[in-house]
Amino acid sequence: MFITDNYETITFEIKNGVGHLTINREKKLNALNSTVLAELKKILSHLIEEDRGHTVKGLIVTGAGEKSFIAGADIAEMQDMSVDEGRSFGALGQEVTLLFESLPMPAIACVNGFALGGGCEMALACDFIYATESAVFGQPEVKLGLIPGFGGTQRLSKVVGRNRAKEIIYTGRNVLADEAAQIGLTIKTFSTKEELIAAAEKTLGLVQRVSPNAVRISKKVMNSGNDLTNEEGLKQELDQFSAIFSSEDMKEGTKAFVEKRKPEFTGK
Repeated sequence: MFITDNYETITFEIKNGVGHLTINREKKLNALNSTVLAELKKILSHLIEEDRGHTVKGLIVTGAGEKSFIAGADIAEMQDMSVDEGRSFGALGQEVTLLFESLPMPAIACVNGFALGGGCEMALACDFIYATESAVFGQPEVKLGLIPGFGGTQRLSKVVGRNRAKEIIYTGRNVLADEAAQIGLTIKTFSTKEELIAAAEKTLGLVQRVSPNAVRISKKVMNSGNDLTNEEGLKQELDQFSAIFSSEDMKEGTKAFVEKRKPEFTGK
């Protein structure tokens, strides 16, 4: 049985093997304060350390309401922080983004409305982003005398290219849905939030038909390869490719293909 605590700023439920994680501060446009980050850390750590993809096969991340995915970090909380407090806050935000990347299952950021600052950074930490036509992305920290602190200076350039990321971060400008799709920040765009969530559920339904072990290892190799040379990345890929030949999923998948039947994967 998958067990979660009662949370103050997030909600979590499971539907057909898909976890729905919602930032639930609608009146604050789902801004990230220390409580939100701590609760995200707790649920993501549970998914990694306890559930390990056994119950939750995919994750949809969204924000409550129609106006905002995550409007950014909570500036009211940040304005009086000391250097040490700012470092702790940034470290917690970075830890949450790394947990998203460490999940054993795919995570889709479903962005409706604002995904600014820390919101854009949380979306970037997911495997990919689906958005509505009302989505607005950006890293506006320079307008506040700040810089991105939850990974934006590192992840945005890996998605849209270094020079484009510099232009977005240096100006602090908004990136609307059409441009986000054009530059590869988002994968698909939808008219309504309902269509957005339904599409993400459909995608994760397709993921559930394949080997969860193979998906987990593919995610691990692709994420770690971002920081490696091509030669180093290929070596890591080859190591994991050869190791997977000992897995039950590989034996079942190849046998089912030869026998012309549907495989029954166990994730082992």
